[in-house]
Parts: sequence; C-alpha cells; structure tokens
Amino acid sequence: MSNISNIIIPVIIFYIVAYGLIHKRNVYEDFIKGAKDGIQTVVQIMPTLVGLMVAVGVLRASGFLSFAGGLFQGVTDRIGFPSQLMPLVFIKMFSSSAATGLVLDIFRSYGPDSHIGLITSIMMSCTETIFYTMSVYFLAAKVTKTRYTLKGALLATLAGIVASVVLAAQMAG
Repeated sequence: MSNISNIIIPVIIFYIVAYGLIHKRNVYEDFIKGAKDGIQTVVQIMPTLVGLMVAVGVLRASGFLSFAGGLFQGVTDRIGFPSQLMPLVFIKMFSSSAATGLVLDIFRSYGPDSHIGLITSIMMSCTETIFYTMSVYFLAAKVTKTRYTLKGALLATLAGIVASVVLAAQMAG
C-alpha cells in the first residue's frame, strides 16, 4: 500500500500529460495558461483572505472569543457541550489555521485525550470554514446569489458539532 501512495501523484501527472498529447494539445502552454489563471484568482481573493485573517486575529487578541464563550455557558452546559469550545466553533467558521491555533491551546490546557480534547479533534474534522470557503469560491466563480448555501452550511456545521459531542461521549463511555 505504501508503494501505491508513493507513485500515485507521478502516475496522475503522467496520465494528464499523456492524455493531452493523445488529444494533440500543447500541454505546456495549457499548463502556463492555467497557472496564470490561478495567480489571477489568488490576486482577486487576496483582499478577502487578508480581511478574514485580520478579523480573526482581532477577535482572538481582544478576548472577545472568551467573552462569547462565557455568554453561552448556561446554554452549552445544559446540552452537554463544553463552553470552552465556543471560541473554536466561531473561529472555525472563518479560518481553519486560526482554529488550529485554538486547538493547540485547548490541547495544552486540557490534553488531547481529555473529553474536551476528543470533542475538539472530532469537531475539527466534522466542520467547515464556511465563510472562508464561501468567499473564496463564490468570488472566484463570480456567484452573487448564494441562495441556501449559508443556511445549509450552518446546519451541516451544527450537525458536525452534535456528532462530535455524541461520538466523544461514546468513546469515553
């Protein structure tokens, strides 16, 4: 199995080049054109990315996230969700890298094998960076009407959070 994983990328690249040559395409020019388009996309979405990163940094440094976690403590305690994870829930919707920083803080404070650590680990894999993903992909595709995307993404995130609590409880019990 490890040999397959070592050769899969070269095989895919070889397949793409061979496919292009068989169809009489100038593979190198197509590659250069795709790279130029990719750089243009990065330039277009850069202001959005910088704005999201700055906003997350400000929220984290200001202590607002801890304050927000405290506000929801009464509700989260009743449903069995640790209020210490509320900042992670908020940040994960905007930035996965900032959420990873919070995860490391949680692991340092509570340990990765603690109940909170288990919920954190599962939650990170069950939720999405909703606002980042929507801004990047919709901006790149020039989508202006998102319809039910945000509602669906928030519902899926809620389902992921519930699943993480249930799964962590099952693992602990």
